Amino acid sequence: MCGIVGVGGLQDCADTLLDSLKRLEYRGYDSSGIVTQTADGFAMNRSVGKLSALSATMRETPLAGRSGLGHTRWATHGGVSERNAHPHVAGDKMAIVHNGIIENHVALRDELRAAGHEFASETDSEVLAHLFLVAFDQGMSAQEAGATVLSQIEGTFALAAMHVDHPDLRIVARNAPPLAVG
Repeated sequence: MCGIVGVGGLQDCADTLLDSLKRLEYRGYDSSGIVTQTADGFAMNRSVGKLSALSATMRETPLAGRSGLGHTRWATHGGVSERNAHPHVAGDKMAIVHNGIIENHVALRDELRAAGHEFASETDSEVLAHLFLVAFDQGMSAQEAGATVLSQIEGTFALAAMHVDHPDLRIVARNAPPLAVG
């Protein structure tokens, strides 16, 4: 089962994100990752295997940033690989983490590809990043973008998203899986 965490407003939040993922470690997972927002955009580390692999990656390539998202993944769509690990980023502007299944991801992916979007993973989750990117690129507010994306997807989910132009903003939503915000 996947676990997602998000942090905003902490100086160098990567350690807090990693510690938060460790608190979810009792859950089953096959990969993990963290994305932070820096002055230059997003910085991301992803690893296959236990959190110890991500910890090692974080020691080798520390992430700066005062806001970010973290994820532990249990593969449902797409094999166990670094490119399928979360977080997923679209257009270097939108980052998401997702727990659940987007049942209509194939049709949405086809529509997005037809509009010129390129995908880096085989996951259903990456579709969310691209849908949010489209909404923000159309000038929607965060509330409008969230409502638009939620109206397009079918399935069960808990998700968190962040946009590079809105460093202190997180979009969170759920349909069935639990989601706690504090």
